[in-house]
Amino acid sequence: MRTIWLSGPEWLAVLRIGLGLWWLESWRHKDKKAWLERNTGITWAAGVAAKHRWAFVRGGFGAVVGSRPKLMAYVVLYAELAIGLGLVLGFLTPIALIGGALLNLLYFVLMIHDWAEQGQNSMMVLISLVALLGMSWQTWALDEAWGLFL
Repeated sequence: MRTIWLSGPEWLAVLRIGLGLWWLESWRHKDKKAWLERNTGITWAAGVAAKHRWAFVRGGFGAVVGSRPKLMAYVVLYAELAIGLGLVLGFLTPIALIGGALLNLLYFVLMIHDWAEQGQNSMMVLISLVALLGMSWQTWALDEAWGLFL
């Protein structure tokens, strides 16, 4: 494969690291105190889910997230942080890529009416897929250094 400046595997690493930075920014910009003490993020999402056109989203959100909002606030915040760090450092990269793609798909389904959000989630899932299938953990990654996922 011919590329300009970097090799193909290096470009895949750049894509992986950029996606990780995107996740870290998603984590960084959240008001952690409001999320964890007042459950603002989960409360907002519950309002979106309650008006969702698909019954399985309304019911699923209520059963899984709505019944334990404090726990789910922690799960969302620390999942975004863990995914971002995993991708930037290249640590447990396939797990971070799959976890990130699943989280994006959950956001996508919840926010199906908000097309502004769909572009971000679609791009993040696409990048996750390319980085996963391109085995982006083979370059500039702790996984590579430690011989994981060869």
